[in-house]
Amino acid sequence: MANENNYDVYKPEWIPEGAKDEQYPGFVMTGVNVQDAKPKAPIHKPKNYTAEELIDGIINKNRMLLSKAITIIESNAPKHFEIGQKIIKGILPYTGKSIRVGITGVPGAGKSTFIEALGSRLCEMGKNVAVLAVDPSSSITKGSILGDKTRMETLSKQPNAFIRPSPSGGTLGGVTRKSRETMLLCEAFGYDTILVETVGVGQSETTVRSMVDFFLMVALTGAGDDLQGIKKGIMEIADAILVNKADGDNKPKALVARADYEQVLHYLRPATEGWVTKAYTCSAYTGEGVMEMWSVIEEFNKMMVDSGRLEKRRKDQTLEWVNHMTEEHVHNLVFNNPNVIEALAETEKLIRADQISATMAAQNLIDKIEYELKKPVE
Repeated sequence: MANENNYDVYKPEWIPEGAKDEQYPGFVMTGVNVQDAKPKAPIHKPKNYTAEELIDGIINKNRMLLSKAITIIESNAPKHFEIGQKIIKGILPYTGKSIRVGITGVPGAGKSTFIEALGSRLCEMGKNVAVLAVDPSSSITKGSILGDKTRMETLSKQPNAFIRPSPSGGTLGGVTRKSRETMLLCEAFGYDTILVETVGVGQSETTVRSMVDFFLMVALTGAGDDLQGIKKGIMEIADAILVNKADGDNKPKALVARADYEQVLHYLRPATEGWVTKAYTCSAYTGEGVMEMWSVIEEFNKMMVDSGRLEKRRKDQTLEWVNHMTEEHVHNLVFNNPNVIEALAETEKLIRADQISATMAAQNLIDKIEYELKKPVE
């Protein structure tokens, strides 16, 4: 039965002997009549845009559709591959009109701070800036912080700036597999300056070099490892070296580091024909030297355009891109084959048991792969 407070009163199944019923009452709120309940609002499902709609949106500067197109490009789902390639084909005539700058350096060198300082000033000059910030991913969990929008708070507020953090997926060099196509989408949208920030670990930054026009290495002074070999490989492919944090008490050290880099660069072959790689200093914190670095980039771009080397470099990069994608497809085709996977597992057992030499194991695998590739497709 229900009382005046709209509660149902019930008597427990067991109460102590001699106790009165009212000492152990139970109250349960009366349930809602299903027939009187209001129907729930319908669940909103995001619209699935066609390739044509996304292409039109990008060309007409719809940032929401640009983001959706990039998500499709970055997706590894097979259903997104075909629509992604349709998008790329549709926007190709609108690409190639930007300055592409790759920026790398050891963690803590101030890459994000420099990009924010440079990007903000370029936006104030009326330029449209896109930042493709490749975020470090765990090689174990594949997780990523994607905190570049948080770190670039000032730049992210600029209406003519676009920041797209992407997880590196634990790949060597930290560049996502789809970064090139993302860059093309940003160019088609109308961004005239593309800044690609990478995980500067000194392992495979050549991947970045192969997709940008100008490659900048941001260096850190006072860390005791200014000229260690870990950076030598990056120095050889850099078009400029920028010693950051040249302010306060650290400025004299930055000037010394710059001189040291200049001395080393004197013995290295320039990364770009017709261009002399030099070292510079700046303070992304105070802004000193930031726009001077941009002037160097503009001078480089003018030289490349006037000499015809920019067009040649981009054509070479496209061919390298095609070769890389072909190699990746062949690799997946071979090592995703169930019979090859089984052969690899068996070979591992034999090697661990010292029952086969490395040369013989490799030859057996090669024979198996060749056999699988020659099999007729059912």
